[in-house]
Amino acid sequence: MRGATLRQLKAFSLVARHHSFGRAAAELHLTPSAVSLQIKDLEQCVGLPLFGRHGRSTILTPAGEALLPDINRALLALKDADEIVNRLRGRETGVVSVGMISNSKYFLPRLLARFHAMHPGIELRVTVGNRDQVLRHLMNDEVDFAIMGQPPKDLEAHSHAFAPQPLGIIAAPEHRLAHETCIPVADLGSQSFIVREIGSGTRAAMDRFFSDAHIAPYQVMELTSNESIKQAVIGNMGLAFLSLHTAGLELQSGVLCSLDVAGLPVIRSWYVVRLKSTALSDASESLRRFIIEFGGDVIERQFGGIQQRTTERRKAATTVAEGSQNSAVAWP
Repeated sequence: MRGATLRQLKAFSLVARHHSFGRAAAELHLTPSAVSLQIKDLEQCVGLPLFGRHGRSTILTPAGEALLPDINRALLALKDADEIVNRLRGRETGVVSVGMISNSKYFLPRLLARFHAMHPGIELRVTVGNRDQVLRHLMNDEVDFAIMGQPPKDLEAHSHAFAPQPLGIIAAPEHRLAHETCIPVADLGSQSFIVREIGSGTRAAMDRFFSDAHIAPYQVMELTSNESIKQAVIGNMGLAFLSLHTAGLELQSGVLCSLDVAGLPVIRSWYVVRLKSTALSDASESLRRFIIEFGGDVIERQFGGIQQRTTERRKAATTVAEGSQNSAVAWP
């Protein structure tokens, strides 16, 4: 390994992470052929092949798997050394990789913008996916830490809650249940739902809620996008069980409403999760602490009062509807 260069080690780490020469090349701002050449030169230094093919995917050979942990540790040590030198120069720099579930994209960019304004020398890299995808990124050391709604129970990790997350059922204002109050959970058994895919934390929470209620509503459609689900609900295609933060803008504007269902909203928490085995850089730890300290305030300012406003609109609509009915009865 003495003849290996830093460029070769970075190329190797990224190809191993992405299982693709093309995606590694895009991150390095190189051509795939240039990355391939770096890997070939590294394999010559090692004397063994480091990658093979499995269908369309690039996979590590036994030699590659054996070298990957040490190479990643070496790259991390160099990154830490670079941060130390920059601190001595009076500059705060570094690269922080964050994994976030798709529900958190409705508030996390505001948090990151505030952090970046205070720490302009720190580069932020964000990966978005469902809960299973983000957990895989975390376990593979592809992100420094993750933002999610349900911390893993079977993973050696530190989880810190920083804000509440309400989950409820959203509907179009013209849905027949939209203006009902104290809706029994059992009444949802006859309703149609648009749902998230299996592997999503929201889907797991929904399945758990309905299982506890011993009902299984009809699923009209399964979608991997919150935006697509909201559009389907706006079109009155069915109901959806979502984080109210996901539908915050639509709830505030009245395009959607949250149903007044007994036992809802379910209150979970937003968590920052990192592996116990992973030592965070100063830059990563700085962002992690920033999210823990200020995340709740940012979310409260952005979404505070959603449930209250939804309830007020429902009561107002009910009053109007009752007034219309009374007028209809009194009309000669």
